[in-house]
Amino acid sequence: MEKLQHIALRYVKGIGPKKAKLFAKAGIESIEDLLYYFPRRYEDRTRLSTVAELKEGQPSTIKAKVLSSRQHTSFRRRGFSITEALVGDDSGAIVCVWFNQPYLKNYFKTGNCFILFGKVERYAGKLQMSSPEFEPTDTESEESLNSGRMVPIYSLPEGITQRNFRQLIKHCLERYLPKLVDFLPFEIRSRANLLNLAKSLLNIHFPESEQMQKQAYERLSFEEFLLFQLPLVIRKASRTQKQGIAHKVEGELTGEFLKRLPFTLTAGQQKTLKEIKADMASALAMQRLLQGDVGSGKTVVATIASLMAIQGGHQAALMVPTEILAKQHYEKIKSQFSAQSAGRTTQSLSLEGVRICLLTGSGNSREKDRIAKEIKNGKIDLVIGTHALLEEGVQFLRLGLVIIDEQHKFGVGQRALLPRKGPNPDVLIMTATPIPRTLAITLYGDLDISVIRELPPGRGLVRTMVCTTEEKDKAYAVAREQVRQGRQVYSVYPVIEESYVLDIAGAKKMYEKFKTDEFKEFRTGLIHGRMAQSAQDTVMSQFKKGELDILVSTTVLEVGIDVPSATCMIVEHAERFGLAQLHQLRGRIGRGAHESFCLLISDASTQEAKARLSAMAKYTDGFRIAEQDLKIRGPGEFFGKRQHGLTELKVGNPLEQLQLLRQARQEAIRLVANDYELSAKNHAALKDKLLERFPEYKERTVAG
Repeated sequence: MEKLQHIALRYVKGIGPKKAKLFAKAGIESIEDLLYYFPRRYEDRTRLSTVAELKEGQPSTIKAKVLSSRQHTSFRRRGFSITEALVGDDSGAIVCVWFNQPYLKNYFKTGNCFILFGKVERYAGKLQMSSPEFEPTDTESEESLNSGRMVPIYSLPEGITQRNFRQLIKHCLERYLPKLVDFLPFEIRSRANLLNLAKSLLNIHFPESEQMQKQAYERLSFEEFLLFQLPLVIRKASRTQKQGIAHKVEGELTGEFLKRLPFTLTAGQQKTLKEIKADMASALAMQRLLQGDVGSGKTVVATIASLMAIQGGHQAALMVPTEILAKQHYEKIKSQFSAQSAGRTTQSLSLEGVRICLLTGSGNSREKDRIAKEIKNGKIDLVIGTHALLEEGVQFLRLGLVIIDEQHKFGVGQRALLPRKGPNPDVLIMTATPIPRTLAITLYGDLDISVIRELPPGRGLVRTMVCTTEEKDKAYAVAREQVRQGRQVYSVYPVIEESYVLDIAGAKKMYEKFKTDEFKEFRTGLIHGRMAQSAQDTVMSQFKKGELDILVSTTVLEVGIDVPSATCMIVEHAERFGLAQLHQLRGRIGRGAHESFCLLISDASTQEAKARLSAMAKYTDGFRIAEQDLKIRGPGEFFGKRQHGLTELKVGNPLEQLQLLRQARQEAIRLVANDYELSAKNHAALKDKLLERFPEYKERTVAG
């Protein structure tokens, strides 16, 4: 039987090549894509409101006839059109208004009937609907799809109407559902009390009732969660199939390094180090995720782990997303290894003897070739680098430990490439973007998890304040006062060039303005991603050395950059940054003993943007920030890509369906324990679906 994902949408009656291109832009290319293109919401049209029943502030749906319409140009904004339609039913009439949509000029003809959905507002003392969604309701034969029921509303491809899209969905459901294979084994559906696939798809698009829609949503969420979990569970189980490296975790290098540290490790660092030691001493390869807030001391723990590998005769590699961060790690670790220890006796191994190198994409090819040759010959113990470590020419003699910092900055395939350069090396993945532990345990199910919650003692308090554009002079005054006290300031912008379309200032223009106006008495520098790497390095070096007072920047600051004397950050147009991004940026200050100030300048108008800024002002703990971020953005945007290539969850919501997610994980564990290769006959359809979704796992997880 031909699979639905192989039947192109263009061959469906009424589509053809031209419309197929419109659908393709929305990611709909096959029948399966179409059936899995779910409604974004539903309108309950079992009882429409009358015009007389409309109340201010409430979103409502009405069925009304156009009584009159007109289009005119705004007297305030040249070329800005306003379309007005007076619509009514037997109970009364209301004005509907659409802004700058000139194509509506001839749409609302007197006598035509429409279904209209929108929020009711009061303007000039009268109720009106502003920019309501609308669709004509003339054809009696389609009435059952478009009224008198819970009606699905879709995010539509350009040029496709809601009515036409519903008709297409209905046609394809009727024709192709009999060909659909339910890949969830019957025993799993029975244990989880789930609908079959056909009934779920019918009721997600055209619910028989609200209860049936909920059951369909639960079934489709569960299958997403199961497909999400299976590769993770299989991957974790596969670790027991391969021989790893049992490292020498106690030895001269780690002991010497700990003695030299000018501070005591926090309780979180010590606990994490104990977990890593146990992993690295085992012959099973470590796969551990280290979560810790910005500045919590993850790098120190990673350095000690590197020394565990090195003192046993293996190499370690630390991969980071930017050259600036790679250089910072290199210089800091190198200085820690070369620090003189008073009264130290000569030992067979010493930190000074550890051979460390930096490998990035910049620099001359001859030098890079020399470093690559030394890595291959085993003359380098620890290599710190960027994506350059993934190049084919970089080979290791005895790679024993891979550390990946800020793992979310690397693509799905990239994270898997570096460990393949060694004989099943241990892997430590670090992130400063924490997520709540209950979710982390399930969503990062292929990894063991360590968490560092507390910050090292002696850090200054960071105060976060939200200012409007009218109040930004106060923010500038705080910055000036900090510089006069011998401290340094970051000024961050979302774009390099000024944008008239977005109506936001850019870093370059504000840099010029600051030099001649607000901060003319101070030394100001500029850094952004379009500058040559050497130029970026020069500016950052000047700032770290204290040769610049104020650094105007884009988000290149987000990862790395440790300047203890930087105590003030101004983020302009803060509403244009994500919550996790704002928290990462804020982590660049407060790294010394002095009180620091994070000043968010914004005229945020949307509820989501206001919620982000409010969370930033209220919380400093990264885990609380992560919880708020999940609530505001939803899991699809928050998690993004995972190891197995899941781009996003279409319907499943881990935050709201945690119990269902855990249930799916338990079923995945049960499946893999009883049938590791999913070779049983009743698992064949599930195995096909898994390999179809995640082809990159074919060789590494499921035999086939």
